[in-house]
Amino acid sequence: MGWAMLALVGALAFGLLALLGVPRTLWSFGAAALMLGATGYALQARPGLSGAPVAASRAVEVDAVGATKMRELRSAMFGQFTALDYAFYPADALIRSGKADTAARLMLGAVRQTPQAPALWTWLGMTLVEADQGTMSPAAGLAFRRGVTLAPKHPGPAFFYGMALARAGQPEAAIPWLRRALRLTPDGASYRPDVQGALIQIQMLAAMRAAAAQPPAE
Repeated sequence: MGWAMLALVGALAFGLLALLGVPRTLWSFGAAALMLGATGYALQARPGLSGAPVAASRAVEVDAVGATKMRELRSAMFGQFTALDYAFYPADALIRSGKADTAARLMLGAVRQTPQAPALWTWLGMTLVEADQGTMSPAAGLAFRRGVTLAPKHPGPAFFYGMALARAGQPEAAIPWLRRALRLTPDGASYRPDVQGALIQIQMLAAMRAAAAQPPAE
């Protein structure tokens, strides 16, 4: 029954993509989500047991966009070669060298120095999530929400908050933030397909989680 539900969700998902006129270049996001869900089901599922909500054993459940792409999107959304690079570039280097805790402390110092910069608050949230190995701590959530408050009409804070929630194993909570980011993204923005693709992938993952949690039919 479980495999049948997964197949049904997959068929409905790709049917919805076609109905909405989503470009085929973005269908790979959906395929990635389906593959991720199917792999998890194959490794962990027990179709004979009754369904029950289960917490993720690892915080990192989905990573719709790689680390390099996330940095590229940061530049595309918040600007490249800006005065804020004094914090971004060292933090990036620290994370690449496995010193996420130090990167988070650096970003914390940056927001104290420039407290009205939504991009800095947003990236403080990202580095805190990285330092906490993919979990969404209260401090990280506060940083993201501060970024949203400072720039309520900018897609960046909402997008990165949604991506961090998805990475923390909370795709259902991520979806409203990604939808908000997509609404705020200009039609001609270079990063709009990335925002749209990430939303599609995480929506499909959430749908597969819901389907897998359903008890088998008797």
